[in-house]
Amino acid sequence: MSDHHSHEDIEAVKRKYIIIFLALIVGTVFTVGAYFLEIHSVALTVALALFIASIKAFLVAGYFMHLMDEKKMIYGILASTVFFFIGLMGLTIWAMHDMPPTTQFH
Repeated sequence: MSDHHSHEDIEAVKRKYIIIFLALIVGTVFTVGAYFLEIHSVALTVALALFIASIKAFLVAGYFMHLMDEKKMIYGILASTVFFFIGLMGLTIWAMHDMPPTTQFH
């Protein structure tokens, strides 16, 4: 197997990165444009900001950090994170009303 890539392969990769870069610029324009919108709901403002930021973060992490190519490892890490998060939340809820007998509340 050769480590050399054809000119067409390199051009396709360059094109992909240019498209992702342009999408990030459009996302930044949306972010700045959203600042000028008069949204009276704080929840809607936060939801819009998180939506735009999530898309931009996905593009950066997925393509520029090459995480789209590491799906098996990413899903394994995600599954273990969810497992430990659920475990810690379960322990927190289980111990929520289990105060030591000498605890004083003010």
